[in-house]
Amino acid sequence: MKVLAIGATGFIGPPVVRHLDGQGHQVAVFHRGETEAELPGSTRHIHGDRNNLSEFRDAFERFAPEVVLDVVPYTEAQIRQTAEAFSGLADRLVVVSSSDVYRNYDGWRGESTHPPDPVPLGEDAPLREKHYPYRGYEELDFEYADDYDKILVEKAAKSRSALSSTILRLPAVYGPENEQHRLRAHLQRMVDERPFILLGETQAQWRWTHGYVENVAAAIALAATDEQAAEHIYNVGEREIPTEAKRVQKLAEIVGWTGEVVELPNEELPGHLQAPFNWQYELATDTSRSRDELGYREPVSWEEALEQTVAWEQMNVSGTTEDDQFDYAAEDEAVEKAL
Repeated sequence: MKVLAIGATGFIGPPVVRHLDGQGHQVAVFHRGETEAELPGSTRHIHGDRNNLSEFRDAFERFAPEVVLDVVPYTEAQIRQTAEAFSGLADRLVVVSSSDVYRNYDGWRGESTHPPDPVPLGEDAPLREKHYPYRGYEELDFEYADDYDKILVEKAAKSRSALSSTILRLPAVYGPENEQHRLRAHLQRMVDERPFILLGETQAQWRWTHGYVENVAAAIALAATDEQAAEHIYNVGEREIPTEAKRVQKLAEIVGWTGEVVELPNEELPGHLQAPFNWQYELATDTSRSRDELGYREPVSWEEALEQTVAWEQMNVSGTTEDDQFDYAAEDEAVEKAL
């Protein structure tokens, strides 16, 4: 099968391309050429701006993709451009979306007064009632913050009758090369041999579906190449969803940290640990549909995923940092007051 991937040179794209290539598919990657990721030698590169896709119709026709995989569709306008550029050329559009489309995401961020929806959230769970979740957040270093909305991206993709679509709602993705360093907050403290890690009582029991980058890439590659996925929406991520406290404990096992996870009432946490979130709204998603319909299975176990991520992260953490989020004196004081 011929698959053209848009924007597949960042964190998630390269492992997706490697999975596709390893399965014998022909892959072309459309990107700006500013980042030449480590991709298989057989990968075809088409350089250009994704916001001007129509200018590259001739190059797309020469490759003649059957499936177009849009890895980074942030806005409604972008996905409409993708659909228009490949209408009459490709058969299916596979869109990488996010679990931030669910209504619980607004509740977690304090943007909704609706009662928490029960988890795990299936693909038919209620969606956010407000659009543009990051509009007005000037502190975000994100070019598309004002127009970002995966709900509108999904609607635009499904509205294009000339192309069938597959929607993939991703979890919190972690792994080597992840610039968000999702394990850093806890791993740094373990590296610094802190005797305890503080969690708020409600956060400790909160759940958010995660996914190791190689496992997420395998799910994307499977959905892109299985025709059964046409016109379907799939949550992607781990099957089991541990609490935050259990995630810390598992990380401790991998690292060999012997400290204690200390849970305190949220109001007793030091200021730098009081996140502005409502932990009653969980972001745990039901990922059984892709397993039942497509036969998806994670190629990498949770233990191996953590080991590989820790090995990479440990090259980025060494000794006590002056970052404000690691105010150890304030943490010591909070624990002393609680005793």
